[in-house]
Amino acid sequence: MHVLIGELADRTGTSERLLRYYEKAGLLRPGREPNGYRTYDETAEETVLRIRALLAAGLPTRVIRQVLPCTTADASVTPCPGVLDALRRRLRDLDQRAAEIADARRLLQRTIASTESSLHAAAEAGTAEPASPGTDTGRIAR
Repeated sequence: MHVLIGELADRTGTSERLLRYYEKAGLLRPGREPNGYRTYDETAEETVLRIRALLAAGLPTRVIRQVLPCTTADASVTPCPGVLDALRRRLRDLDQRAAEIADARRLLQRTIASTESSLHAAAEAGTAEPASPGTDTGRIAR
């Protein structure tokens, strides 16, 4: 049984545009009718769902192209040359990004706390604003 792109899009909740992108990225390989219409076989729906799951896991399409032939229907990965290394590299990248985000988050929290403290001190002192950088008085009077 073959379906057209619109039906596959409906079945998977994926836009036709994304399905064409998956094809261009080498993740999907539809057939073509004589009129040029794309046709997808019975495995395409499951393939699209696996692609979406791998994208949701943070894998880029270049890694998915390598991993996809090694995935099973339950989205587990069977041993394929290089796949485990690719997944480990991606995990290291994600760990590094998570650490960078955590550092940025801590800096933002400190900045907010410091600013709130300055605003609170300025309010208690009866000034409208906390001290501006480079002012001699330390506070701006009303």
